[in-house]
Amino acid sequence: MHRSPPGRRPHDARGIALSGATTGAAHAYERALCAARSWRMGADAWLDDALHAAPAFVMAHALRAYLLLCSRDPRQHRAARTVLDAARGLPADRFERLHLTAIGAALDDDLGRMRACLDRLLDARPHDLLALQVAQSIDYLTGDTVRMGARVGATLRRLSPGMPGYGSALAMHAFALVETGDLARAEDAAQRALELDALDARAHHAMAHVFEMSERPDEGLRWMHAHAAAWSDGTTFATHGWWHTALFHLACGDAACALAIYDRQAPHPRLSPALSDLIDATSLLWRIRLQARDADVGGRATDLALAWEPHIEDGTCSFADVHAMLAFAMADDGGRAERLEQALLRSAARPTRHGETTRELGLPAVRALRAFVRGDLMVAIALLASLSPVAHRLGGSHAQRDVLPLTLVAAVEGARRPARVARHYRPTSATGRERTPPIGHVLPAIAQAGAMQAP
Repeated sequence: MHRSPPGRRPHDARGIALSGATTGAAHAYERALCAARSWRMGADAWLDDALHAAPAFVMAHALRAYLLLCSRDPRQHRAARTVLDAARGLPADRFERLHLTAIGAALDDDLGRMRACLDRLLDARPHDLLALQVAQSIDYLTGDTVRMGARVGATLRRLSPGMPGYGSALAMHAFALVETGDLARAEDAAQRALELDALDARAHHAMAHVFEMSERPDEGLRWMHAHAAAWSDGTTFATHGWWHTALFHLACGDAACALAIYDRQAPHPRLSPALSDLIDATSLLWRIRLQARDADVGGRATDLALAWEPHIEDGTCSFADVHAMLAFAMADDGGRAERLEQALLRSAARPTRHGETTRELGLPAVRALRAFVRGDLMVAIALLASLSPVAHRLGGSHAQRDVLPLTLVAAVEGARRPARVARHYRPTSATGRERTPPIGHVLPAIAQAGAMQAP
């Protein structure tokens, strides 16, 4: 921690002045910032300490608001407004005001203005790792991997390797490189980040994506198990890390191990209100169901459908909407599926960011999933294939969005070889007879499915 001369504001570890802070509060804030960057638990507790010692500490309020905003949960977004209101009347410098403006823009659903504020901060102060971290989170949530890669790459070139927190910037760079397809450099960046901090869960996450994208599931399993204590103990990444581990088992053809991880490691959906946990659990169970069509997921799917019900009217994130429909489809819950589709129809009529992504992605995706489980495979194929050029706008990573192309491949396989599809997903007509569409109608979708699988 930088020591400030008498009469001057305390600074963070990179020399950024902190309005309203005391020396002790600045130390607690730095601990919170470090935990948030490396995806370790405890950031909220450290912020409590910082704000108890210095209630007028502007950037402690800002960090708390950012942690609430960088999620897909509208309830957390609403809580961030109260935090911003508490910070707006406090003395602040122009950089801190720019952070508050970025938070306000996010609350106004203007992510373009938010990112413009963060880019201005990084242009002036590339060592503002909070601005870098938040900007990357927003790029991830909106699927803007090109901007993510350009920003973190340009910022990293202006940073000193000896700067506190440099390893976190390397980990962010590694993930951006994975998402833009530069796997060799991504692996190198993640390894260098881990040399600086072996407990940086963000860097372990980047390594998991390297193994997934380079189709090395055996190595991925060895890595995840060998480093499990580093990425799962005391981190906010544990559930997602086990999701990656289960996906490696699926890639190795071991659906039983993947299902065991689901049962052992995924938080019970009725007990965990975290939307990120619901997304991971739903995605994993759907993939298991696609690969092992004799797997009994009924009770688990019912629990997921019940947990998703409060989010039907969220109207915030198409990525979450798609996963809610996956849960309702697996549970054969036509009532909740219909309620979600009707909610999305209402959202699609609104001039909002969610309205736009619903029109472009959300509605076609949920209709495709409903058609798939009904056995209307040609409808599912047509809708899923149409999403390929814009699927990145759902947000998330390539690995997470793969749930759609994997479903497309299953639909194509079912249309070509219906006898190989389990009874629950077998295409049937109104009379109950299997429908096998002409192979000429399916071949273009097979080609499209292959295109969607490519990085």
